[in-house]
Amino acid sequence: MSMKILVTGATGFLGGRLARALREDGHEVTGMGRSPQAGRMLIQDGVRFASAELSDAESVRRIFDSAEFEVAVHCGAYSASWGRDEDFHAANVEGTANVAEACLRNGVPRLVHVSTPSVYFGARSRTGVRESDPLPRTQAGAYARTKLLAEQEVGRAAERGLCTIVLRPRALYGPGDRTILPRLIEANEKTGVPLIGGGDALIDLTYVDDAVRALKLAASAPSDALGGTYNISGGSPIRFADAAELLFAKLGRPLRAKRLPYAAAYAAASVMEWAARLRPSGGEPMLTRALVGMLGSSQTLDIGEARRKLGYEPSVGVEEGLSRFVEEWRQRQEGGGMPK
Repeated sequence: MSMKILVTGATGFLGGRLARALREDGHEVTGMGRSPQAGRMLIQDGVRFASAELSDAESVRRIFDSAEFEVAVHCGAYSASWGRDEDFHAANVEGTANVAEACLRNGVPRLVHVSTPSVYFGARSRTGVRESDPLPRTQAGAYARTKLLAEQEVGRAAERGLCTIVLRPRALYGPGDRTILPRLIEANEKTGVPLIGGGDALIDLTYVDDAVRALKLAASAPSDALGGTYNISGGSPIRFADAAELLFAKLGRPLRAKRLPYAAAYAAASVMEWAARLRPSGGEPMLTRALVGMLGSSQTLDIGEARRKLGYEPSVGVEEGLSRFVEEWRQRQEGGGMPK
């Protein structure tokens, strides 16, 4: 059955992929985002594009007023390992509050909210984390902190009658990734890939189309799944060093490993963060404590709840997912434009 669906963050990696997939499924899709260029590409693919800033409540309201949406999928966020606290808060907390309020005001039956498993993790290893496991007293950085606050905004909207589902997808990658894998490639070319603690940390990766499938399942999930929070990943943790070696083998390039003891890397990141705050430009430091924690401590999820309640099952393994990314990456490097 065709539905009218709003996707925020539709000019980003996950939101754009979702908006196109929903359109291919026959739904009437409106994609909300900030990039006019990416918006034009969405229009070419049959997605209605609406430009708005999440933190601007009035522009968000106008978009919700433009159609009787049956589902809103909130992918929009400010996702970065470094930045000004006020920017994270405006996009992630105020933006989510604006989307939730617009859903309530316009009678949108369901809100699917994309959060992050970064809320679970700090400097220590945690494996097989379930949604019901306790959260750390403080989060590792402004992104995780504001995404947790955003979940609380969704919870408050649920108390007022909005049907909600929260997904926490881990480390998205695949064709169109401009963040995780490209940064590893850049680091390899410049200084070497940091193998913190020898690269033995277990990591969870999520192929982007698996995350899209999870969102589609959440958009039509049965009533007993509503109100829940669900971990999403590829379901097959891998050593960071093994993932890096696999990536560069597929690229046909040598891996330039830069081995760093965990304690030394964490101390260096603290100094780099301090120095970055003193710089007028406020540029991102080479290492942050959140990044050291991510690369140097094992961080994996239990996805059993998503399997049981949503029917989610990851379908693309790391080796196949990296092959697909590398194919698209080579096309882009050869001047093939910006693949979708």
